[in-house]
Amino acid sequence: MIPVSVLTGFLGSGKTTLLGRLLKRPEFARTAVIINEFGEVGLDHDLVAVSEESFIELQTGCLCCAVRGDLALTLSDLLARRDAGTVPPFERVVIETSGLADPAPILHALMSEAGLAGRLALAGVVATVDAVNGLATLERHPESVKQVAVADRLILTKTDLAQAQSADLLARLATLNPLALRLQASFGDVDPACLFNMEHPASLHAGNAPAWLSFAAHAHAPTGGHDAQISCFALLRSEPLNAISLTLLLEALAEHCGGDLLRLKGIVNIAESPDRPAVIHGVQHVFHPPAWLDGWPSADRRSRLVFIGRQLEQRWIEALIRAIEAEVAEVAALAA
Repeated sequence: MIPVSVLTGFLGSGKTTLLGRLLKRPEFARTAVIINEFGEVGLDHDLVAVSEESFIELQTGCLCCAVRGDLALTLSDLLARRDAGTVPPFERVVIETSGLADPAPILHALMSEAGLAGRLALAGVVATVDAVNGLATLERHPESVKQVAVADRLILTKTDLAQAQSADLLARLATLNPLALRLQASFGDVDPACLFNMEHPASLHAGNAPAWLSFAAHAHAPTGGHDAQISCFALLRSEPLNAISLTLLLEALAEHCGGDLLRLKGIVNIAESPDRPAVIHGVQHVFHPPAWLDGWPSADRRSRLVFIGRQLEQRWIEALIRAIEAEVAEVAALAA
């Protein structure tokens, strides 16, 4: 499987500078980069230099508007050219979104396109945040809020220009996404080993599941003062969940939450396979098929579910799970 990482962030937050520095690092050789630029004529790709083993594909226009078709075709074409030997044998893909893009449709395409599922896997989402203007951007532009909320990594850029890290900005980021690993980058300089899990999509490997889920971080996250629109919470469950209950839960979330469920990540103890937990991952109404781990990554066999959403209440989710389990138990009793 070839890992795919999504690099997002609002206009002027330093995505292109960061990407340009990364592509000069030997650890980032053999990388295929898809740069989406808003408008009919792209410029940012001319500012990014690549090695002989890496290359750039350019898409102009708003990638989020027609992402299902355009992105899938681009990725399929890249894989075909890789197989034919007409492009370098890339080992990873990075998609840099437009600064105005909602990253959710891009994640939808990566998770739901059947033709790509056997070759590519989503490795993670990285969002850049301007340390100087980030707080004002979050206040004015809802796209930037979603970019932060769905990220696995938050990169504070332009820290060399900020006289001091804004306590208000850090508090806002912690409220919007307390589970994301937060890093700093001055002039785009950041350790790629900390930024991307470049070799193995974390959701598919038992050893990486705890870091990908970041459940432990929630225990130390702020418990109050959540943003009026965005909330983040985690559910921990000791009892195993039936496979049919999990399926019904995901269907109900997709139907009733839709665009308000910005992200769901979890590792679930399934009653029918207690030694092989299921890793689930969803963005809005699209859910990746569960990935079955070969074993538990630790002695802790409790299910852990992390929700990030807009006006999403933890009590409602808990009540939904109880209702689904009661219905499944009633049907099983009638069938017995």
